[in-house]
This record gives sequence, structure tokens and C-alpha cells, in this order.
Amino acid sequence: MDLTEYIEKTALNVDKAIDRYFGAACDDLGKASAHLLLAGGKRLRPAVVLLAADAVKKGSSIDVVPAALALELTHSFTLIHDDIMDGDTVRRGVPTVHTVWDDSTAILAGDVLYASAFEFICMSDAPDNAKVRAVSMLARTCVEICEGQHLDMSFEERDDVSEGEYLAMVSKKTGALYAASAGIGAILAGGNPSYVDALYHYGQSIGMAFQIQDDIIDLVASPEISGKDRASDLREGKQTLINIMAREQGIDLSPYRCELTDSEIDEVIEKLERAGIISAVKDVARELVLKGQRRISILPESIEKALLVEIGDFFITRRF
Repeated sequence: MDLTEYIEKTALNVDKAIDRYFGAACDDLGKASAHLLLAGGKRLRPAVVLLAADAVKKGSSIDVVPAALALELTHSFTLIHDDIMDGDTVRRGVPTVHTVWDDSTAILAGDVLYASAFEFICMSDAPDNAKVRAVSMLARTCVEICEGQHLDMSFEERDDVSEGEYLAMVSKKTGALYAASAGIGAILAGGNPSYVDALYHYGQSIGMAFQIQDDIIDLVASPEISGKDRASDLREGKQTLINIMAREQGIDLSPYRCELTDSEIDEVIEKLERAGIISAVKDVARELVLKGQRRISILPESIEKALLVEIGDFFITRRF
């Protein structure tokens, strides 16, 4: 099975599970909680959970499907709250939860998903001590996600954010949940401490690379491909690695914090490419992926290990 087929199959199975558990909600809070989940998604974090489990113990992924769903619930909870903070109106092609209902209901909907994630981990077929470790890892991960989001918000008030600070932020905001996906899959499958540690740090590294690629996609991809407004980070003056490296090379992007035409965006991209900034940012992402792939070299050879390696490559070559 190739990676595309695996991801599509996982997404289909996760979608079925989501529909089974959340599709029949009748009350407003239940519908608000299910709204974003039912809108679809790539379901990459559940795929990492399942692959990590099978990489540690072949055939164990069937036992950790509820945990895979738990990581998707956690992801959706963060998106609902992010959309409130950012004032976004569209997510995954549908209106955001707080615009369909209201801020208070959206906050509670996110809280429902957050709490449900821990319940679903406990539904996995694994020893109790493994479940306790998995729950502990997810709890710590949620703290780190909040810390990363707060750091990202604090950067909005600054124009001196360093590359190191940016990487520290994405290691928490995005890297932490991919780290937990791989780590929890390994824990519940009975992985030894070396395997769990290797997979956790693999997930963290590729998750950081995922965010850097997202920053590139935001700038260069058309809305039809990315599903997002083009160059929204640039218009908002967001402290991405692109922005940071541009500033360090004396390129001022502050004049572009306004509504931009396609030709103006193309002009910025050309300027950044001439300065080697886009390629330098891609190099950082590539090194992070290689670091993650090296981490799991200690795992026994398997189809699942090979797919984990491929996911890292996919994270920095994807266009959406």
C-alpha cells in the first residue's frame, strides 16, 4: 500500500467513526461539537497514531483506533478555539463554529472535544498503565499547544522575533500534537521506552516541518489549491520563518500589511526567491524532516516504518 492510499483509507475509517459517535447529535452543543469534525479533513494525525502502533507491534493499530480518533478530536478542539481568537469565518470549506452559533457555544464545543479525547484514549484496547501514560502525554501536549498559541499571539506585537523563538513556538503549537500522535501510538502498542522516545521526537520534528510548509503554502499557493486566502500571513504581518529571514536580510515586508493584488503578491514572492529566502526556509523544513527520519532508524524495518518516513517527505512537498 502506498502512502496516498493509506492516508485515504485512514481518513475514510476515521470519518466513519466520527459519524458513528458524533453524527447523530440532536442538541445545539452536540451539533456545534460535531460541526468541524463532520466537515472532513486529511486525518493525518490519526494516520501517524496507527502507523506508529504498527511500526512497534504489527497488527496493533486495530486496538488503538479510539486513540487515533482522540488525536483528531484534540486537533479539532484547537481549531475551534483558534478560529475564535483569530476571528476566522471559514474552516474546511464550512462556516466556523462561532459564526454558526456564538463564541460561548464554540468555546464549550471545543471543551467537549477536549474532554472526549481523554475518554477515547481510555477506550483503546491496551493495558491500564499504558493508557495512563498516554493520557498523561496528551495532557502535557495540550498544555504545550496552549503555550505555543500564546507565544504566537505574543509575536504579533513584536518585529524582532528570532528564528530560534519561531522554532520553539512551532515545536509546541504544531509539533507537539504530531509528537503525541506518534508517541501515544507507540505507548499503547507496548513499545519500549527507546521506541516511544524515537517516535515522539520524530513526530515533533515532522510536525514543525509541517507548519513551515504551511507558511510557504499560505504565500505561494492559490486559494483553489490551499483552501485559504492567499498571503494572509503576509497581510497580517505574521512572524513566520519567511518574514523573519526576510527581515534578517534587510527586506522590509511591512508595506505589504494591507490588501494585496495577485500581481503584488507575485512581486513579493519573486523578491523573496531572488534573495534565496524561500529556498532557505525549505532547507530548514527539510532538515527537520531528516532529523525526524533519523530518529526512527532504530525501529525494525517494516512497511509502516517506511510509510512514516514517506509522511515526513510528504509534509514538505504537499501543496495544500
